[in-house]
Amino acid sequence: MAAVILYFSRGGENYVSGAIRYLAKGNTEIAAELIRTCTGADSFRIEPVTAYSEDYSICAEQAKNDQKRDARPALAAYPVGMEQYDTIYLGYPNYWGTMPMPVFTLLEAFSFAGKAIWPFCTHEGGGLGRSIQDIRRLCPGADVKPGLALQGGQIKHAEGAIRAWLARGRKKENEP
Repeated sequence: MAAVILYFSRGGENYVSGAIRYLAKGNTEIAAELIRTCTGADSFRIEPVTAYSEDYSICAEQAKNDQKRDARPALAAYPVGMEQYDTIYLGYPNYWGTMPMPVFTLLEAFSFAGKAIWPFCTHEGGGLGRSIQDIRRLCPGADVKPGLALQGGQIKHAEGAIRAWLARGRKKENEP
């Protein structure tokens, strides 16, 4: 059983615990690294050709406008060999109640039918929003598993929550 972590993350100015802070590395990337450490899964960072601004206010407007237009931003690259993976850990920050639009672009580029998708999201109060419903809509035939919502401001303390989520997933996969 091969697994891959597909994630979108953005450094720069971020809203963290009620304040705008500069992050050298985005919270979702930190979560993806923890999952990689725990699982040994391959990983792929989803990056649009035109990156969102490092300025938080500008980025928020860009993301909101992309969502209003139902945009599918072009990606800088796509993962190779997706057919070999049957488990997908899908990571993203909560942008306006769902995933950033580059994640939509990636999900529409492949068939995930027959694959297990384990969503994980970083947020500052919005949880998973409607992202699970969006993943189900974009990935017909995929087995979308229970998602994990991680508060970005607490990401450095999230290893226990991530390990527990992964353990629950392994236990359910091994049940008859």
